[in-house]
Amino acid sequence: MKNAILVVIRLTSLVKTGIDGLDKALGGGIPEGNIVLLSGGAGTGKSTLCLQHIINGAAKYGEKSLYISTEQTREELLRHGNSFGWEIEKLEKLGKIKIVYFDITAHKDFIKSIDEVVREFKPKRIAIDSLTTLTDALLISDISEQTAFSLAQIAETVTPIPRTEQVIAKTILYQLMKNLKEYGVTTLLTSELYEDTNRLSADGVSEFIADGVILMFFVGIAGTDSRTLRIRKMRYCEHLKSYLPYEIKKGEGIVVNTEESMDVLMK
Repeated sequence: MKNAILVVIRLTSLVKTGIDGLDKALGGGIPEGNIVLLSGGAGTGKSTLCLQHIINGAAKYGEKSLYISTEQTREELLRHGNSFGWEIEKLEKLGKIKIVYFDITAHKDFIKSIDEVVREFKPKRIAIDSLTTLTDALLISDISEQTAFSLAQIAETVTPIPRTEQVIAKTILYQLMKNLKEYGVTTLLTSELYEDTNRLSADGVSEFIADGVILMFFVGIAGTDSRTLRIRKMRYCEHLKSYLPYEIKKGEGIVVNTEESMDVLMK
């Protein structure tokens, strides 16, 4: 099915991802300063899209770009980028890109660490991969620190009101995104998207806080798995709402096709 032409009246500056099809679907790019959640299952290309966005920001548009990873080390990300022909180390030496890996088993104050690296490097665009891992680590730490207090409170109070995991997660996410908003930096965040759920993220709250949500899926066609994405929401701009096919191509990365839609298959 052919997509309608998207007509956009620009009311804010747009940040190009450098992925032509995605920028076209967004009416030119992501509104500057937006926080965008990329939700998808394993293998959908969330990390690739984030890395490509960061590489393009530095290489094509001369913007300082920061990639924060809680899953892949710098060396693993370099190998990932090299598989597409992206010269990450060269951009690092030029001071255009910074890759930071936070080991969730050793780190305790992610919010503070992220704040420090952002204020020091002063990027124009940020990618944080993955919000799911980061939130889980923060949540476990937060619950552990409060265990003794919570047990005492329950023992001494007739009708205790314990903090639920969702409340803790929402507080953590709100603080992180509040900080990102204050920086005024265009940010991509990744989250796992589990099957058989109505949630748009693993935590179930970040999709409400984020300015934009892009969903990434596998869909079965003729016995094979094809990839499709949909821009579920994006504040401050008009955008295509169709399910758009995309590929991960050697030497290119994410390639989005805006000439066709997969809406019929996703009904």
